[in-house]
Amino acid sequence: MDTNKPLTGEPNILQTVPFFRVSAMDRSLQFYIDGLGYALTNKWEPRGFIEWCWLEREGAAIMLQEPRRDKPTPPLEGKPGLGVSITYQCRDAIALYREFLSRGLSPTEPFVGNGLWVTQVTDPDGYNLFFESPTDVQEGTVLSAITS
Repeated sequence: MDTNKPLTGEPNILQTVPFFRVSAMDRSLQFYIDGLGYALTNKWEPRGFIEWCWLEREGAAIMLQEPRRDKPTPPLEGKPGLGVSITYQCRDAIALYREFLSRGLSPTEPFVGNGLWVTQVTDPDGYNLFFESPTDVQEGTVLSAITS
């Protein structure tokens, strides 16, 4: 019997959700909700403030957790997100770039790499978030070169 296949024939793994340890939940919620347009869909508030939450925007979800204040946690060297990148495959990365600018964020200027428009923002803890969408524009092109 192959134990790697579900008995029903239906997929067993349905979604992968990044789980970020954050240093200040309020600051992270402001970035993800006000800046990136996520919605808070679930939260855990055992002591009257959010310590864990689930955020969603369209087909993407993330979880955030601030270390418990009443229990010591191992110290981190640098920011929690140091070296962590998440890539979102989108229909229109340029539209997201413009949206993020209008929400007060500082995304990188979109450029074409590997046949994709790419823009990037970094959250308050150093997590790198890349937004990419397919294009047939020449490799290495930056948005300002074709819109100015």
